[in-house]
Amino acid sequence: MSYQDFETEGRRLGILRILSRRTQYTTNEYSLNDELRGAYAHHISRDRLHTDLTWLEEQGLVICQQPRAGWVITLTARGADVAAGTAQVPGVARPRPGTE
Repeated sequence: MSYQDFETEGRRLGILRILSRRTQYTTNEYSLNDELRGAYAHHISRDRLHTDLTWLEEQGLVICQQPRAGWVITLTARGADVAAGTAQVPGVARPRPGTE
């Protein structure tokens, strides 16, 4: 696995874990990107974030809505299982044991 793949898988897990901690399991792209930057040190463009979100939606892990003001992302039950480590999806890192 390349470093870029490692980073992408970790970023996707970070997105799922952020959503799993949110009320209603929902957030907007701006808040999500801010938390990825602050808590996970992933400094990415909105284009990269949209690419990850589209991929996660194709896997059935999130639902993306795109109103005028920016994307709204909601975690699915399958996405919650992957975030918790009870399910595995190739392309998303598995959480380390003992991490929340």
